[in-house]
Amino acid sequence: MKSRTWFAGIALGVASSVGLVAAGCGGSGPAPQSAKVTPGGSKDPSQWPKDDRTMCDWRNKPEFEVSETAGTGALKPNIRRVFKTFGEGETRHKTLVCREVDTNLDGIKDDVRTFNEKGEALKEEADTDYDGRVDLWMAFVGGRLAEENVDSNHDGKPDIWKVYTDGQLSRIKRDRNYDGKPDIWEIYARGKLERMGLDETADGHVDRWDRDEMVRVQLDDEERKAREKLGQGEPTAAPGQDAFIKDAGAPAADAGKAPAKTAPAKAAPKKK
Repeated sequence: MKSRTWFAGIALGVASSVGLVAAGCGGSGPAPQSAKVTPGGSKDPSQWPKDDRTMCDWRNKPEFEVSETAGTGALKPNIRRVFKTFGEGETRHKTLVCREVDTNLDGIKDDVRTFNEKGEALKEEADTDYDGRVDLWMAFVGGRLAEENVDSNHDGKPDIWKVYTDGQLSRIKRDRNYDGKPDIWEIYARGKLERMGLDETADGHVDRWDRDEMVRVQLDDEERKAREKLGQGEPTAAPGQDAFIKDAGAPAADAGKAPAKTAPAKAAPKKK
Protein backbone atom coordinates (compact mmCIF):
# COMPACT_ATOMS: atom_id res chain seq x y z
CA MET A 1 0.00 0.00 0.00
CA LYS A 2 2.86 2.33 0.85
CA SER A 3 4.43 1.67 -2.53
CA ARG A 4 1.21 2.56 -4.35
CA THR A 5 0.93 5.79 -2.32
CA TRP A 6 4.46 6.76 -3.37
CA PHE A 7 3.69 6.04 -7.01
CA ALA A 8 0.42 7.99 -6.89
CA GLY A 9 2.20 10.99 -5.38
CA ILE A 10 4.96 10.94 -7.98
CA ALA A 11 2.44 10.57 -10.81
CA LEU A 12 0.64 13.68 -9.57
CA GLY A 13 3.95 15.54 -9.44
CA VAL A 14 4.81 14.52 -13.00
CA ALA A 15 1.38 15.70 -14.23
CA SER A 16 1.89 19.06 -12.54
CA SER A 17 5.35 19.36 -14.06
CA VAL A 18 3.97 18.63 -17.54
CA GLY A 19 1.51 21.48 -17.08
CA LEU A 20 4.36 23.75 -16.02
CA VAL A 21 6.38 22.89 -19.11
CA ALA A 22 3.39 23.40 -21.40
CA ALA A 23 3.06 26.92 -20.04
CA GLY A 24 6.66 27.72 -20.94
CA CYS A 25 7.35 26.06 -24.28
CA GLY A 26 7.51 29.14 -26.45
CA GLY A 27 3.83 29.17 -27.36
CA SER A 28 2.22 32.38 -28.56
CA GLY A 29 -0.83 32.11 -26.33
CA PRO A 30 -0.82 34.33 -23.22
CA ALA A 31 -0.77 33.11 -19.64
CA PRO A 32 -3.98 33.47 -17.55
CA GLN A 33 -4.83 36.97 -16.33
CA SER A 34 -4.02 35.82 -12.81
CA ALA A 35 -0.38 35.15 -13.81
CA LYS A 36 2.20 36.94 -11.71
CA VAL A 37 3.83 40.08 -13.10
CA THR A 38 7.60 39.94 -13.53
CA PRO A 39 9.43 42.58 -11.43
CA GLY A 40 9.68 45.68 -13.61
CA GLY A 41 6.80 44.62 -15.85
CA SER A 42 3.19 45.77 -16.03
CA LYS A 43 -0.19 44.35 -17.03
CA ASP A 44 -0.91 47.73 -18.64
CA PRO A 45 0.61 47.63 -22.16
CA SER A 46 1.02 51.42 -22.12
CA GLN A 47 3.38 51.00 -19.16
CA TRP A 48 5.53 48.26 -20.64
CA PRO A 49 9.25 48.94 -20.08
CA LYS A 50 11.45 50.01 -22.99
CA ASP A 51 13.84 47.17 -22.15
CA ASP A 52 11.93 43.89 -22.53
CA ARG A 53 15.00 41.93 -21.35
CA THR A 54 15.49 40.18 -24.65
CA MET A 55 16.76 36.64 -24.35
CA CYS A 56 17.87 36.38 -28.00
CA ASP A 57 21.32 37.72 -28.90
CA TRP A 58 20.45 39.89 -31.91
CA ARG A 59 21.11 43.53 -31.06
CA ASN A 60 23.79 45.36 -33.11
CA LYS A 61 24.19 42.30 -35.34
CA PRO A 62 23.17 43.14 -38.93
CA GLU A 63 23.33 39.48 -40.03
CA PHE A 64 20.07 38.87 -38.15
CA GLU A 65 16.55 39.77 -39.27
CA VAL A 66 13.98 40.42 -36.55
CA SER A 67 10.20 40.02 -36.71
CA GLU A 68 7.81 41.22 -33.98
CA THR A 69 4.24 39.91 -33.74
CA ALA A 70 1.36 39.99 -31.26
CA GLY A 71 -0.03 36.70 -30.05
CA THR A 72 -3.61 35.92 -29.08
CA GLY A 73 -4.90 38.43 -26.53
CA ALA A 74 -1.86 40.72 -26.82
CA LEU A 75 -2.42 44.41 -27.64
CA LYS A 76 1.26 44.93 -28.42
CA PRO A 77 3.86 42.57 -29.94
CA ASN A 78 4.89 39.96 -27.40
CA ILE A 79 6.66 37.48 -29.72
CA ARG A 80 10.06 38.08 -31.30
CA ARG A 81 11.52 35.86 -33.99
CA VAL A 82 15.13 36.21 -35.07
CA PHE A 83 16.23 34.86 -38.46
CA LYS A 84 19.66 34.30 -39.94
CA THR A 85 20.74 33.57 -43.52
CA PHE A 86 22.96 30.53 -44.09
CA GLY A 87 24.81 29.23 -47.13
CA GLU A 88 25.70 30.71 -50.50
CA GLY A 89 24.14 30.60 -53.95
CA GLU A 90 21.56 27.83 -54.38
CA THR A 91 22.05 26.67 -50.79
CA ARG A 92 21.38 30.13 -49.36
CA HIS A 93 18.38 30.06 -47.01
CA LYS A 94 16.93 32.02 -44.13
CA THR A 95 16.18 30.12 -40.93
CA LEU A 96 14.63 30.91 -37.58
CA VAL A 97 17.46 30.78 -35.01
CA CYS A 98 15.78 32.24 -31.93
CA ARG A 99 12.24 32.83 -30.71
CA GLU A 100 11.29 34.55 -27.47
CA VAL A 101 7.91 35.21 -25.93
CA ASP A 102 6.38 37.37 -23.21
CA THR A 103 3.88 34.73 -22.06
CA ASN A 104 2.21 36.69 -19.25
CA LEU A 105 1.92 39.96 -21.24
CA ASP A 106 3.80 42.19 -18.82
CA GLY A 107 6.32 43.59 -21.30
CA ILE A 108 9.21 41.30 -20.32
CA LYS A 109 10.36 38.26 -22.28
CA ASP A 110 10.26 35.09 -20.17
CA ASP A 111 10.69 32.23 -22.63
CA VAL A 112 13.33 31.66 -25.31
CA ARG A 113 14.07 28.81 -27.69
CA THR A 114 17.07 28.57 -30.02
CA PHE A 115 17.35 26.62 -33.28
CA ASN A 116 20.13 25.33 -35.55
CA GLU A 117 20.47 26.18 -39.24
CA LYS A 118 18.13 23.30 -40.10
CA GLY A 119 15.42 24.90 -37.99
CA GLU A 120 15.61 22.16 -35.34
CA ALA A 121 15.18 23.17 -31.71
CA LEU A 122 18.41 23.20 -29.68
CA LYS A 123 17.70 24.69 -26.25
CA GLU A 124 14.94 26.43 -24.34
CA GLU A 125 14.94 28.46 -21.14
CA ALA A 126 11.94 29.89 -19.33
CA ASP A 127 10.93 31.84 -16.26
CA THR A 128 7.70 29.97 -15.53
CA ASP A 129 6.86 31.69 -12.24
CA TYR A 130 7.69 35.22 -13.48
CA ASP A 131 10.12 36.11 -10.71
CA GLY A 132 12.75 37.36 -13.15
CA ARG A 133 14.93 34.21 -13.03
CA VAL A 134 15.07 31.19 -15.32
CA ASP A 135 13.72 28.04 -13.65
CA LEU A 136 13.31 25.69 -16.60
CA TRP A 137 16.06 24.46 -18.92
CA MET A 138 15.47 22.11 -21.85
CA ALA A 139 17.81 20.55 -24.40
CA PHE A 140 16.85 18.95 -27.70
CA VAL A 141 18.55 16.38 -29.93
CA GLY A 142 17.43 16.20 -33.53
CA GLY A 143 14.67 18.65 -32.68
CA ARG A 144 13.20 16.34 -30.00
CA LEU A 145 13.22 16.94 -26.26
CA ALA A 146 16.13 15.05 -24.66
CA GLU A 147 16.70 16.69 -21.27
CA GLU A 148 14.67 18.91 -18.98
CA ASN A 149 15.90 20.49 -15.73
CA VAL A 150 13.59 22.25 -13.30
CA ASP A 151 14.21 24.59 -10.35
CA SER A 152 11.24 23.90 -8.08
CA ASN A 153 12.36 25.86 -5.00
CA HIS A 154 13.34 29.09 -6.80
CA ASP A 155 16.99 29.15 -5.74
CA GLY A 156 18.33 29.43 -9.30
CA LYS A 157 19.58 25.82 -9.45
CA PRO A 158 17.83 22.75 -10.88
CA ASP A 159 16.61 20.10 -8.46
CA ILE A 160 14.69 17.91 -10.90
CA TRP A 161 16.53 16.32 -13.83
CA LYS A 162 14.54 14.54 -16.56
CA VAL A 163 15.82 12.45 -19.45
CA TYR A 164 13.82 11.57 -22.55
CA THR A 165 14.47 8.75 -25.02
CA ASP A 166 12.93 9.03 -28.49
CA GLY A 167 10.74 11.82 -27.15
CA GLN A 168 9.39 9.77 -24.21
CA LEU A 169 10.19 10.29 -20.54
CA SER A 170 12.63 7.54 -19.49
CA ARG A 171 14.03 8.61 -16.10
CA ILE A 172 13.99 11.36 -13.50
CA LYS A 173 16.30 12.32 -10.66
CA ARG A 174 14.96 14.52 -7.84
CA ASP A 175 16.65 16.43 -5.03
CA ARG A 176 14.14 16.56 -2.15
CA ASN A 177 16.35 18.32 0.41
CA TYR A 178 17.92 20.75 -2.10
CA ASP A 179 21.52 19.88 -1.30
CA GLY A 180 22.42 19.64 -4.98
CA LYS A 181 22.39 15.82 -5.03
CA PRO A 182 19.57 13.55 -6.19
CA ASP A 183 17.84 11.37 -3.60
CA ILE A 184 15.02 9.94 -5.73
CA TRP A 185 15.57 7.99 -8.93
CA GLU A 186 12.60 7.13 -11.14
CA ILE A 187 12.66 4.65 -14.01
CA TYR A 188 10.01 4.91 -16.72
CA ALA A 189 9.00 2.49 -19.46
CA ARG A 190 6.98 3.76 -22.41
CA GLY A 191 6.44 6.99 -20.48
CA LYS A 192 4.95 5.25 -17.41
CA LEU A 193 6.55 5.11 -13.98
CA GLU A 194 7.95 1.61 -13.44
CA ARG A 195 9.99 1.84 -10.26
CA MET A 196 11.46 4.40 -7.90
CA GLY A 197 14.64 4.33 -5.81
CA LEU A 198 14.86 6.28 -2.55
CA ASP A 199 17.95 7.51 -0.71
CA GLU A 200 16.75 7.79 2.89
CA THR A 201 20.19 8.23 4.49
CA ALA A 202 21.51 11.09 2.29
CA ASP A 203 24.60 9.09 1.30
CA GLY A 204 23.97 9.32 -2.44
CA HIS A 205 22.91 5.67 -2.78
CA VAL A 206 19.53 4.02 -3.14
CA ASP A 207 18.31 2.46 0.12
CA ARG A 208 15.02 1.10 -1.20
CA TRP A 209 13.45 0.42 -4.57
CA ASP A 210 9.66 0.69 -4.76
CA ARG A 211 7.90 -1.03 -7.61
CA ASP A 212 4.32 -1.03 -8.84
CA GLU A 213 3.92 -4.74 -9.44
CA MET A 214 0.74 -4.33 -11.52
CA VAL A 215 2.60 -2.02 -13.91
CA ARG A 216 5.63 -4.32 -13.84
CA VAL A 217 3.59 -7.38 -14.86
CA GLN A 218 1.75 -5.46 -17.57
CA LEU A 219 4.97 -4.08 -19.06
CA ASP A 220 6.67 -7.47 -18.97
CA ASP A 221 3.70 -9.07 -20.71
CA GLU A 222 3.59 -6.36 -23.41
CA GLU A 223 7.31 -6.64 -24.05
CA ARG A 224 7.19 -10.43 -24.09
CA LYS A 225 4.42 -10.40 -26.71
CA ALA A 226 6.31 -7.85 -28.81
CA ARG A 227 9.48 -9.92 -28.70
CA GLU A 228 7.62 -13.12 -29.54
CA LYS A 229 6.35 -11.44 -32.72
CA LEU A 230 9.90 -10.47 -33.62
CA GLY A 231 11.26 -13.89 -32.72
CA GLN A 232 13.56 -12.41 -30.09
CA GLY A 233 14.54 -13.70 -26.68
CA GLU A 234 13.75 -12.57 -23.16
CA PRO A 235 13.07 -8.88 -22.37
CA THR A 236 16.05 -6.75 -21.42
CA ALA A 237 16.44 -3.42 -19.64
CA ALA A 238 15.58 -0.28 -21.61
CA PRO A 239 18.51 1.46 -23.40
CA GLY A 240 20.61 3.36 -20.88
CA GLN A 241 18.69 2.01 -17.90
CA ASP A 242 21.51 -0.17 -16.52
CA ALA A 243 23.97 2.74 -16.52
CA PHE A 244 21.40 4.95 -14.82
CA ILE A 245 20.74 2.39 -12.09
CA LYS A 246 24.50 1.98 -11.58
CA ASP A 247 24.82 5.76 -11.23
CA ALA A 248 22.14 5.65 -8.55
CA GLY A 249 24.22 3.22 -6.52
CA ALA A 250 21.73 0.37 -6.70
CA PRO A 251 22.95 -3.07 -5.63
CA ALA A 252 23.62 -5.55 -8.41
CA ALA A 253 20.48 -7.50 -7.54
CA ASP A 254 18.35 -4.45 -8.38
CA ALA A 255 19.98 -3.87 -11.75
CA GLY A 256 17.88 -6.54 -13.43
CA LYS A 257 14.22 -7.38 -13.40
CA ALA A 258 12.48 -9.29 -10.63
CA PRO A 259 12.96 -13.02 -11.18
CA ALA A 260 9.99 -14.62 -12.84
CA LYS A 261 7.98 -17.08 -10.77
CA THR A 262 8.00 -20.57 -12.22
CA ALA A 263 5.35 -23.17 -11.63
CA PRO A 264 6.49 -26.38 -9.87
CA ALA A 265 7.30 -29.18 -12.26
CA LYS A 266 4.58 -31.80 -12.56
CA ALA A 267 5.47 -35.39 -12.01
CA ALA A 268 5.29 -37.61 -15.08
CA PRO A 269 2.22 -39.88 -15.08
CA LYS A 270 2.89 -43.45 -13.98
CA LYS A 271 2.73 -46.09 -16.66
CA LYS A 272 0.05 -48.69 -16.20
